[in-house]
Amino acid sequence: MIRVRFAPSPTGYLHVGGARTALFNWLHARRHGGTFVLRIEDTDTERSSWDMVAGIVDGLRWLGLDWDEGPDVGGPHAPYFQSQRLEKYREHAERLVAEGKAYVDEGAIRFKVPAGQTTFGDLVHGPVKFENEHIENFVILRSDRHPTYHLSVVVDDIEMQITHVVRGDDHISNTPKQVLLYEAFGAAPPAFAHVPLILGPDKKRLSKRHGATSVMEYHRLGYVPEAMVNFLALLGWSPGGDRELFTKEELIAQFTLEGISGGNAVFNPEKLDWFNQQHIARLGAQELLRRIEPMLREQGLWRDTLSTSDAGWIASVLDLLKPRVKKLDQLVDDLKPFLVDQPDIDPAAAARHLVGNAKEALGVLASEFQQSPSVWDAASIEPVLRSTAERVGLKAAALIHATRVAVTGRAVSAGLFEVLALLGRERVIARVRDAVSQAA
Repeated sequence: MIRVRFAPSPTGYLHVGGARTALFNWLHARRHGGTFVLRIEDTDTERSSWDMVAGIVDGLRWLGLDWDEGPDVGGPHAPYFQSQRLEKYREHAERLVAEGKAYVDEGAIRFKVPAGQTTFGDLVHGPVKFENEHIENFVILRSDRHPTYHLSVVVDDIEMQITHVVRGDDHISNTPKQVLLYEAFGAAPPAFAHVPLILGPDKKRLSKRHGATSVMEYHRLGYVPEAMVNFLALLGWSPGGDRELFTKEELIAQFTLEGISGGNAVFNPEKLDWFNQQHIARLGAQELLRRIEPMLREQGLWRDTLSTSDAGWIASVLDLLKPRVKKLDQLVDDLKPFLVDQPDIDPAAAARHLVGNAKEALGVLASEFQQSPSVWDAASIEPVLRSTAERVGLKAAALIHATRVAVTGRAVSAGLFEVLALLGRERVIARVRDAVSQAA
């Protein structure tokens, strides 16, 4: 049975690199019907905080990376916390002293590094070898009786029966010390897979200057978890072939540790935006409305009829708008002209398009819309507008632009005739006439 763990330190929120590590572990466990363990490595009491723990948990839950076990058996599992297991680490350190494999030095306990070589296999990099003469006798229990990272991680991985350790390349240098501890405890080391680092577009280590931030900040910026999971999965891993869009279930079916590249991955914000656009377009209208409801409420745009009597109408609006948007906040912004009584008209758009003959043509168009046949759909609206433009000696494009500004307040929107159809005849006529009077 495959057992993996994600073991973050709560000295910071869940960032892109940590989220990808968690995802790779989760995918490996789900692919093989294994167990995914969440363990909070909080023995650094001065730098750890509950806010950071909450941020890590919230980020994993937003991504949909559920863990399978914890001390809270029988209910929603809490993570394991190393701070609750300190006595175990002390007992293991004392055991090594009793066996002559470690010794007390100025109140701390140091591990005796034997002569020779330490080797381990890496599923990404292949065989790795270290000369023990370059490894100092390292501290495993500090003078304050708190364990070092090397001791606590090995004790936990042994007790939790972890079979695969998937973590960042920056841990390779730690691995020989941990392999020595596994051997000292008489346990077989797990299989290691050290994942390449994520770099910014300038090929330097990813940092805040590249826009890297906590995972939950991406949520607040209007990204959907499906896009983030898809994007993160392909940062350093490939299923082969040219395909890029995957659901979480498809990623599970194809993920292998052997598919992880040995080279560093590059974080491309534009590529993330593309994934987000694609996954937003895949969401059904009802699900999309559910996700943006909090944002609509925050901006005073929500009304309960959107999920009842107006559900069919808002679904048509969302289906029209969603192919154009890269983020959910952009979708909410594009929805505003449909959800307000009167849109705010952009002064620059008005100065460019609500002038001269176009303004006069709008007045004629409002009358034509009032007298046009009872059918009100895009196919019926278009010929009315084009014939009006021709009759007043105006290019159709000029009247289209003027009408768009009048009814949406903007110079850019989805297809105008579809927009007019969904706004409804009476609202369109009222907005066109109001725009003409304001421009006078």
